[in-house]
Amino acid sequence: RHSVNRPPTPDTRNDQEKEPTLKEIINIKLIESGEKERLMELLRERLVESGWKDEMKSLCREYIKKKGRNNVTIDDLVHVITPKGRGSIPDPIKAELLQRIRTFLVSAAL
Repeated sequence: RHSVNRPPTPDTRNDQEKEPTLKEIINIKLIESGEKERLMELLRERLVESGWKDEMKSLCREYIKKKGRNNVTIDDLVHVITPKGRGSIPDPIKAELLQRIRTFLVSAAL
C-alpha cells in the first residue's frame, strides 16, 4: 500500500540484482581467463575415458527404442537423461574438477 504522505519504499531486490553475486564474479573470471574452456575440455576427456559418455548414449538408445523413434524429441531425452547423467558422474572426476577450480580461485585471489 502506498501512503499519500510518503513515497513508496524502494524495492531492495532491484539493488541486489545490480551487484553481481560471488558465483557470477567467479564465472566471469573463469571465462575471461580461458580456464572455463580448459575445465570443460578436461571434463569431456575424463567422461569419455571413464565410459560415462558411452553409458549416456546407451541410455538414450534404450529410451528411443522403448518409446519409438518417431515419438521422442531432444527435449524428452534431455529431460529423462539429465538427472541420471548428473548423478552418475564419477566422484574422482568431480573431485579433480573441484580441485582445479579451487586452485584457480587461489591463484586469482578471489
